[in-house]
Amino acid sequence: MKLHIKNMVCARCKAAVKAILTEQGLQPLDVQLGEVEMAINTLEDGRKEALRTALAAGGFELADDRAGKTIALIKALVVEWIHHSAEGPRQKWSELISASLHQDYSALSKLFSETEGITIEQYIIQQKTERVKELMVYDELSLSQIADELGYSSLAHLSAQFKKATGMTPTAFKALSENRRKPLDEVGRTE
Repeated sequence: MKLHIKNMVCARCKAAVKAILTEQGLQPLDVQLGEVEMAINTLEDGRKEALRTALAAGGFELADDRAGKTIALIKALVVEWIHHSAEGPRQKWSELISASLHQDYSALSKLFSETEGITIEQYIIQQKTERVKELMVYDELSLSQIADELGYSSLAHLSAQFKKATGMTPTAFKALSENRRKPLDEVGRTE
């Protein structure tokens, strides 16, 4: 049985979800971003509600319906590729998402937009912007190296997209003394 869980964005999230499942007396076989493979075939309603409550207390959400599962998988794929891959994808996002989920991209895009209130492309840009902020704060790579790592066609493209998303240039952001990064599970949420 597979469980789909929203708001899993990092290795700590995977560990937290695994701990929650274990505390609930459930033994996961495999925990990935947005998805958990369970040893059991079904989860009775009372146990499911207890799990839902425990996950919510940890900032996660059990995705029960097909749309929720699909959205959780799209978000997990985007986060994995942007934040946890050594190199960003070199093919079109639409092709990657469609191939990974074995579904037509236009249908996935429509579902995502209707459910989340933003397009998949906007979500990707927001995630990439947060990754750029993170890499700039670490100060280990030049902006050109960051642009290359995240698959931007040029430094100018990164800078223009960053300014459109944040209202400031990457250089202006770096000069700020305060940290203006968002937690990854809040990226894409409307204020």
